[in-house]
Amino acid sequence: MVTDWADRLREHGYRITPQRHLVLQAIDSLGHATPEAIHDHVRVQADGVNLSTIYRTLEVLESVGLVTHTHITHGSPTYHSLEEEIHVHLVCRHCSKVDAVPADTVRPLLDALVTERGFDTDVSHLTIHGICSSCRESSTTSRG
Repeated sequence: MVTDWADRLREHGYRITPQRHLVLQAIDSLGHATPEAIHDHVRVQADGVNLSTIYRTLEVLESVGLVTHTHITHGSPTYHSLEEEIHVHLVCRHCSKVDAVPADTVRPLLDALVTERGFDTDVSHLTIHGICSSCRESSTTSRG
């Protein structure tokens, strides 16, 4: 992975900095993470990296196609690697768990939008809120 992202940065005229490396490592380790969570993760290894550096680094990494973001909550955006398969985010309203499911899971909806509305979708930012199976089971058990 290091060679790939380093090449991608160089292709776009960016230097390979320790901060960029640390941010990419954090995203790889955390999966889906807010800039604040990435900052907390990076600070363990480099205490001098501030939150504004994290935001600037994420902008660069997104501009060269290494990461993308989505809005899972009403707060900060959540970033993840573009090496992952394109997916839809399922967010539990009760426990806040985030699950990623392949975009093909919602393929019938996407196909219907194209057929009925001529609307070609980008599901990379799609987040669906609901209740996860664990919370549904515990809710059913507590009522029983």
